[in-house]
Formats: sequence, C-alpha cells, structure tokens
Amino acid sequence: MTAIPLVMPPNREQLHHWIAQFLAEDIGRGDVTSQLVVPAGCQAHGRFVAREPMVLAGLPFAASVFSQVGSVVVVGWAADGDRISAQDVIAELTGTARDMLTGERVALNLLQHLSGVATLTRRYVDAVAGTNARIVDTRKTLPGLRALQKYAVAIGGASNHRFALDDGIMIKDNHIAAAGGLAKAVKAAQAGRPHLLRIELEVDSLAQLEEALTLDVDVVLLDNMSPAQVSEAVAMANASKSRRPVLEASGGINLTTVRGYAEAGVDLISVGALTHSAVGVDIGLDLQTGTATP
Repeated sequence: MTAIPLVMPPNREQLHHWIAQFLAEDIGRGDVTSQLVVPAGCQAHGRFVAREPMVLAGLPFAASVFSQVGSVVVVGWAADGDRISAQDVIAELTGTARDMLTGERVALNLLQHLSGVATLTRRYVDAVAGTNARIVDTRKTLPGLRALQKYAVAIGGASNHRFALDDGIMIKDNHIAAAGGLAKAVKAAQAGRPHLLRIELEVDSLAQLEEALTLDVDVVLLDNMSPAQVSEAVAMANASKSRRPVLEASGGINLTTVRGYAEAGVDLISVGALTHSAVGVDIGLDLQTGTATP
C-alpha cells in the first residue's frame, strides 16, 4: 500500500480550536485510566479498520486529534471521499499507547459520524444519478458541528445550502405570515437586500407558485409537495413568461422517493436527513503494544 497525504480542509486554525474543545470535554482533568494502567513508555501500533462499507470522511480531523494529544503519527491508507469496504485498513497509527488511548474516543466519534454523513449523502447522490437534480443539505445540523457536517456532505458528493442566516434571503411560511403576505415579504426583501444576496421563496401550493412566478425571485422552494405536484410546478415555471427561477424540492423526501422528485424536473433537492439523521458507521481502532522504554 502507498500512504495517502492527509489533506486538511480550509480554516485549520478554527479546526484546531474545535478539536481542543472536543478533547477538553472528553479528557476532563486527565485520562486517569491510561495513566494508572498503561506504562509511561509503552509504544503502540494501531489501525483504523472499517467494519462495514462506507464513504470515508473526517480522517484529517482524526489525525488532528492525535497531533493535539501528543506523539501519535497517523498515516492514511485511504482518503476522504473514498468508498471503503468492510475490513479495509483506513489508517495506521504509531506512538505512545497512553496518547493513542486518550485520543481514541474523540477521533473515532468524528470519523464514525462524519463518514456516516458522507455515506448517507452518497446514497442520495447515487439515487438521482442521470438526472439534472442536485442534492443539497440544510441548516438542520448538530449545534457546533455545522462546518464539519457540511464538509462531510460535500465529501459525499452533494452541495451545501446556506451555512448561516446571512448567506442568503430565504423567505419561509412564518416570514410570509409575519410580513402580511407573500408579495409584501418579497418586495421588502428586494428593497433592502445587499446586491449580491439572492432571494429564495418557499411556497406550499401551486396557487402560491403562480404568484411567486410574477415576483422575480431567484429560487422557489416547493415545500412538502408530491412528485406529481412538483412535476406540475416545473411545467408552470417553464411556461411562465417571467424569468424562470431555480426550483428546489424539500420536505419529507427520503431515499425511496428522491428519484421521483429528481425525475419531476427540479434543480435542487434539499434533504435535512443528511445531517440530522445520519447514523455513524462502524470503524474500530485495533491496537497492539510493544514494550515500555526504560
């Protein structure tokens, strides 16, 4: 096997800060068990091993965990985005047993969860292959983990929606109610928006879509519509004399139904489950120790 460089994503300083927090939460005042049970000079060799098929994500983060704990060196045999088979060796670790055991849980938590997000994302991406639809994520992320989860979504082959509320104007049903109507909400947004921000408008009926198509918005979100309704909505937008907005389908879409929405002709399909319902994959750290140094 040939070692694969561990390519870190952007904003390494922020990642270092996050991982320091994760380790502080897990270690507390110290790894009492390892300090009492494991000889101080004990050297170890470990392997991250996949227990099931998956799309790998988060290996650079796991390596960063060990670099902050101490003297553990991580050599990757796979890279983020690779499809991994059961029993594949993902990476090898060398260093002191104490440091390896202290960082094990945080490293595995990140690796298992982010690979779970990437694996689920890839299933959705594969399900719509051959259509013009793109899978996108949502803001339904775990607090504090948004950037890492959205990284895993991108590794899985999908695209990121807004990272935060300042990334775009997205007018939803409660905004419409508070503004006093769909047209009022859109016109207020158009009057005050920064010129680089696009406007997305959520509609939940074909009647609302008909009105939305007269308002010159950039994106229309078709919320909780059936594939048949979405197909009709696409036809309406294509036939409109106004500028055709980007059409996004969302709301309760799953792996069984996502293909039907893609074939209905939408441009985007947003799926909150990519981040809020992804199940962590099974990855183990198999560790062997040598003798303690004098």
